Amino acid sequence: MKAVQFEKVGGPEILKLVDIPKPEVKPGMVLIRNHAAGLNFADTFFIRGEYAIKPRLPDIPGMEGAGVVEAVGDGVQDIKPGMRVAAISQKTYAEYILASRNFVFPIPDNMSFEEGAAFPIQTLTAWHMLHTVEKVRSGQTVVVHSAAGGVGIVAVQIAKAAGARVIGTVSNDDKAAVVRQYGADEVLNYLSQDFGAEVMRITNKRGADIILDAVGKPTFDKGVKCLAPLGHLILYGRGSGLPDPFNVARLMEKSTKVSGFVLPVVYGTDLMRAGVEGSFDLIRQGKLKMVVGKTYPLAGAPNALRFLSSRQSFGKLVLQA
Repeated sequence: MKAVQFEKVGGPEILKLVDIPKPEVKPGMVLIRNHAAGLNFADTFFIRGEYAIKPRLPDIPGMEGAGVVEAVGDGVQDIKPGMRVAAISQKTYAEYILASRNFVFPIPDNMSFEEGAAFPIQTLTAWHMLHTVEKVRSGQTVVVHSAAGGVGIVAVQIAKAAGARVIGTVSNDDKAAVVRQYGADEVLNYLSQDFGAEVMRITNKRGADIILDAVGKPTFDKGVKCLAPLGHLILYGRGSGLPDPFNVARLMEKSTKVSGFVLPVVYGTDLMRAGVEGSFDLIRQGKLKMVVGKTYPLAGAPNALRFLSSRQSFGKLVLQA
């Protein structure tokens, strides 16, 4: 099979398209003929050896994909060959992927494989921040940083579906129209504007009830300052660096809180299944759409990761396998 592999850690230039044997199905696992692989910012950390999971060289990047089930291992009862599925796994920049049954989700017939590859990580991350870590409610103000990105554009829609007022932030004014298209009431440029002051102005000095922050260093401190009383800032990424050290006593000023979130903490739990069901319910209602910004062939993986890192992309970037 064709796969994107790297033999040493580094930037996108280390990635090469190679021919390797396809994986063999194992008990409890599902072998999928992969048609699309989703790109995540974490992939850039993984190939540099800076992610929580370290590569075992030579290794293959990728955390999610979508395709057709080719075979199932012993003990897998409800997933059958021929089913169209999305999956969270590893080594998904490849024509075939092997995934645990617990991380394989049948997708609707009207969902493309590219949309399926855009579903698992970004959608469930947004869902659990807004419905597990926090409970978004109608009338609240939600700030979504990197609102044009994979998780951000989904979070905007999920918050809007719950009745919240949504303020999206972007790093490039060209992305503002896309964010508004998917439901944001206001869009701010966090690089050229003081988004904290703008949030206070928009909310008549009350502040934001929920802030979803994947940017980190440039946005964290201002985010804490513009939280409403009892507000909650959820840090789920560090795209522009880790925040500076923080004095937790500041949280007592308005009884606010700061937390962190990574999706693997809900893997294999009832919460995980609830997130899948809740997200697909919003999709069926037409309140949530998967936004695929651009597709690349497998051989285009280096350029795809460069484009992702440039902050010029919107929605989900996908490799077609």
